[in-house]
Amino acid sequence: MWLKRFTTILMGSSLAACATQGMDAPSRAASAEPRGTRPNIVFIMSDDHAVQAISAYGHPVSKLAPTPNIDRIAQNGVVFRNSFVTNSLCGPSRAAMLTGKFGHVNGFNKNGETFDASQWTWPRALKEAGYQTAVIGKWHIGPTPEGIDFDYWKILDDQGKYYNPDFITAGGRTRVEGYATDLITRYSLDWLKTRRDPDKPFMLMVHHKAPHRNFMPALRHVQKYQGVEFPVPPTYFDDYKSRPAAARQEMNIYRDAQEGHDLKMTVAVGSTRLRENIWPDDFDRMTPAQRAEWDRLHQAGNDAMNAAGLEGRDMALWKYQRYMQEYLGTVAAVDEGVGELLDYLEESGLAENTIVVYTSDQGFYLGEHGWFDKRWIYEESMRTPLLVQYPGHIRGGTTVDALVQNIDYAPTLLECAGVPAPGGIQGRSLAPLVEGKPPADWRRSLYYHYYEFPGFHSVRAHYGVRSDRYKLARFYGDIDAWEFYDLKADPTEMHNRIDDPAYREEIATMKAELARLREYYGDETPHSGRANAPR
Repeated sequence: MWLKRFTTILMGSSLAACATQGMDAPSRAASAEPRGTRPNIVFIMSDDHAVQAISAYGHPVSKLAPTPNIDRIAQNGVVFRNSFVTNSLCGPSRAAMLTGKFGHVNGFNKNGETFDASQWTWPRALKEAGYQTAVIGKWHIGPTPEGIDFDYWKILDDQGKYYNPDFITAGGRTRVEGYATDLITRYSLDWLKTRRDPDKPFMLMVHHKAPHRNFMPALRHVQKYQGVEFPVPPTYFDDYKSRPAAARQEMNIYRDAQEGHDLKMTVAVGSTRLRENIWPDDFDRMTPAQRAEWDRLHQAGNDAMNAAGLEGRDMALWKYQRYMQEYLGTVAAVDEGVGELLDYLEESGLAENTIVVYTSDQGFYLGEHGWFDKRWIYEESMRTPLLVQYPGHIRGGTTVDALVQNIDYAPTLLECAGVPAPGGIQGRSLAPLVEGKPPADWRRSLYYHYYEFPGFHSVRAHYGVRSDRYKLARFYGDIDAWEFYDLKADPTEMHNRIDDPAYREEIATMKAELARLREYYGDETPHSGRANAPR
């Protein structure tokens, strides 16, 4: 049993979705007793890394843009194939991971809010249990992580910048020349090699900015996928029929993505001046040498586009390919960084006592429904990667199909460390799933709630439930609408069957399940009555 012995845990962006124990189930961690050497923990989390862009998940896109180092975790351990988030938005997802609780309980539901660091979190619990703790990279749930009392922290300023980012420590702010993903990897390795106490178990969180918007690859990767023709999703030109909320979003690649800032398009043949670019600092902070090389690497593609005079559908398809080249090029440095961490663990002799986890704060759209970004309860954004290796304890090539969610990280990690879990955690330990012994009462549905409207991309607030086959969503606010999908018959969620009499019984069952989950998790937002008129 992989949690009966203690090992070093290298956690990445996919562990967050693997724990799914309900509130009413007893905590396995509460009765765990340390045996031998307690495990170390390294938690690697990327930002907006789509499952479609990790080759261990087998999506056609990832076959053209593989992630061999992240795949090493899958080959050596377990892939959770049905890993989901509670709210597909950066800050709220991170808060859910830290606390093991939904946002309406931990108090963080929208980006821009400040996380209450005085509440219980699993990193602080590990420190109180004798762990040395550190976080390096993107924080994004407040100015600094000081209230959680890490032994060491070095974070990006808010969202962070890809080139020459500002890092904040207890000693102040410093701008560092270099590429953010490489710097985060370098600082993480430095901490492992020179700052950790070899006499203590450690927990290191490695939080990447990439591949978050505006998708700026390292210079060495700008042309990595030039000339690769990525398959266009069949839903790319979605007309959003029967889905009024989807019809009013503003996250369409060919209509809403900034042509300069996001797609790096220039104004004319021979010009390096970008088109629409409302956040110019992402480029202005580059050194002259960096910017000159950046422009050179993009010039031929931009000149060809401008010379072609593309319009309409042809321009929409060109924008899709450019978006994919930039996004997947940005992923490449993350994969390399994971490889460097795995290599160091093996070379240093830590690997055998290490659980490696990789996850993301949520999923992301790679052109499905015409979109970039996340936020929706639909599959591409609600799903998130989760892969874990634990040499000698998890059999390589293991897959878990049970429904897991990012509130499950906390109880799982506590059990690994033999630290008791407090009452009120809403997730469950993933250990029995990995051991091939799923509890009889394992969850059969997932609850979801997105709040941020008005906000970026005009995605309306909504909540809903997903089972292994069906999905039901309630949109509220200025749009009061229900949606229902049969994921087996309609995996791309193009056909809202809420008014289809053939599904009357299934819709009633899912509405009852949604009501049960809202009561179970204690979510009274919005209150009863019309969904767009909360009391």
